[in-house]
Amino acid sequence: PMKLRDTPSACPSLWRWLPCPPAELRLDLVLSSGQSFRWWESSPGAWTGVLGGRVWTLRQDGDRLWYTVYGEEDEHEEERDECPAKAAKLNAAETDRILRDYFQLDVGLSPLYHAWGAADPLFRKVANDFPGVRVLRQDPVECLFSFICTSNNHISRITAMIERLCQAFGRRLCCLDSRPFHAFPSLSALTGADAEARLRALGFGYRAKFVSGSARAIAEGLGSEGLRQLRTAPYAEARRVLCALPGVGAKVADCVCLLSLDKAEAVPVDTHVWHIARQRYGVALGGKSLTPRAYQEIGDFFRGLWGPRAGWAQAVLFCADLRKGQ
Repeated sequence: PMKLRDTPSACPSLWRWLPCPPAELRLDLVLSSGQSFRWWESSPGAWTGVLGGRVWTLRQDGDRLWYTVYGEEDEHEEERDECPAKAAKLNAAETDRILRDYFQLDVGLSPLYHAWGAADPLFRKVANDFPGVRVLRQDPVECLFSFICTSNNHISRITAMIERLCQAFGRRLCCLDSRPFHAFPSLSALTGADAEARLRALGFGYRAKFVSGSARAIAEGLGSEGLRQLRTAPYAEARRVLCALPGVGAKVADCVCLLSLDKAEAVPVDTHVWHIARQRYGVALGGKSLTPRAYQEIGDFFRGLWGPRAGWAQAVLFCADLRKGQ
């Protein structure tokens, strides 16, 4: 069985690093704050998860982001010495590129924090304690089906639900410390005639119908490639296409727009964000509930305040609130 590769120093040939100061990325904040549900803290400061159909362990040390990738073939072999040369088969330039893309490291975060803080004293107050919170760039299929599962749900339950989804419908990648890892299911895996019944058996409740229904709607409509192409469509159009899918309302659509379709201006508004807008920002918006009109106005308010990457700024506040609530 494969062992988790604990530290970069234990086996330097298997670990690579990218330059990345904590002000630009804090793994502990980004990977645990409800953007993605596929990472776990496998040992203090080390995060293991599935990205791009491979299993990775990430950790930070000073201004370096260290990573190692586990090959699928490792599980079929007997225990080997600490540094299997096989890992070299993965092209280093390619793994660097995957990580840079996933964490959007080409977007400088420090200048953004500075601009948001200058525009918004409330942001400035919170941001000091929560540096390095950036928005992930996820696979649109994974992002969409993950967020369909988030309705009336909390992070630990969503994480367990998505783990069951991957075990039941995704291909097995490898086993680490006797824990199996699976890829996120392909679209076609979720379109089977029995998918809804199987999802119900996995405890998905009413969401089972939405997952299987949306999978079919995409498969018969724009396809996973068409979903990905929404990255180049205007924000309003991407949102409209998503909202036509079963189980996708404005908030889920905005999460998918922000976290997988390059719409940095998308601001997901839940009742919590609505209360923040009213209480902390004094946004006087419609009645006692979050109507579609109030939803739009709150998003527009924050876009006006924070600018074209308003969704990124909101992610910082969301993370801060989540942490303080824990």
